[in-house]
Amino acid sequence: MLGPIKKLLRRRAASPVFDAPIEIDRPTYAIGDIHGRHDLLIALLERIADDAARHGFEDARLVFLGDYVDRGEESAQVLATLGALARDGGDSVALLRGNHEQMLLDFIADPAAGGPRWLSNGGLQTLMSYGVGGLGPASDPQALTDAAARLAQAMGPDLDLLRLTPDSALFGRVLFAHAGADPALPPERQEARALLWGAPGFRRTPRADGLWVAHGHWVVDEPSAEQGRIALDTGAWFSGRLTAARIAQGEVAFLQT
Repeated sequence: MLGPIKKLLRRRAASPVFDAPIEIDRPTYAIGDIHGRHDLLIALLERIADDAARHGFEDARLVFLGDYVDRGEESAQVLATLGALARDGGDSVALLRGNHEQMLLDFIADPAAGGPRWLSNGGLQTLMSYGVGGLGPASDPQALTDAAARLAQAMGPDLDLLRLTPDSALFGRVLFAHAGADPALPPERQEARALLWGAPGFRRTPRADGLWVAHGHWVVDEPSAEQGRIALDTGAWFSGRLTAARIAQGEVAFLQT
C-alpha cells in the first residue's frame, strides 16, 4: 500500500511549481470565446469600459482570444464590431485567431475538404448570419463551393480581418493564445496547431519559464487564474456568460455578463 503512495508523492514533488508573479506592460483586458453572441459582447464591452474608467486605466489594451464565429446566431455582427474596434483602437486592440476562425478560412480555401468539419461545428449559423442559406452538413461538393464563394463575397472586409489575425501575442510576461501553448516550448517555437487547438500537457503541466498564458477554447464552469494559466472560455454561446480578465501588474480580476 505504501509503495503507490510514495510513488505518487515523488511524482508530485518532481513536478514544477509555478509561482511567478504576473508581469505585463500595461493593463489588459482579455476576452474569452464569443461564438456569435453579439449581445454578450456589447454588454461585456460596457462593463470593461466602466471598469477601466473606475481604475483609471486610460491606456488599457483589449485582447480577444479567438472563436468569434459559429454556434451563436450573430457572427456577422460580432465581426463588424470587432473590425470597428480594431480600426479605431490601433495597437490597443489585438484580435487573435481561434480554431473556429481557422475552420472558416479552411472552408473558404477548400470548400469540399474544409466544409463538412466546419458545418458540423457551428458553421451553419455563421453562414446564416451572412445570409448564405440552403446548406446542410451533408452538402455536395458543388454546393459547398458555391456557398464558400457567396460567403467570401458577403464577408468582404470581415474576411480580410480574419486572414490577418495572428495565433498568439506576448505582452510582458503574459502569452495570449486561443487554446494555450505547449508548456515545453518558448513562445517563438510554438506551432500553430498547439495555439489554436491545444497542446498535450497544457492544462496539467505548469510552465518552467515563468510565463503566464491567457486562453479560451477549453470550456470551464468558472474562470480561473492558477498555475500560470488564465482560463476564460465560459461557454458564452450556451451559458450566457461571456468572460474577460483584467490583467494588471501582479493581479487578475474577472468580469462577466
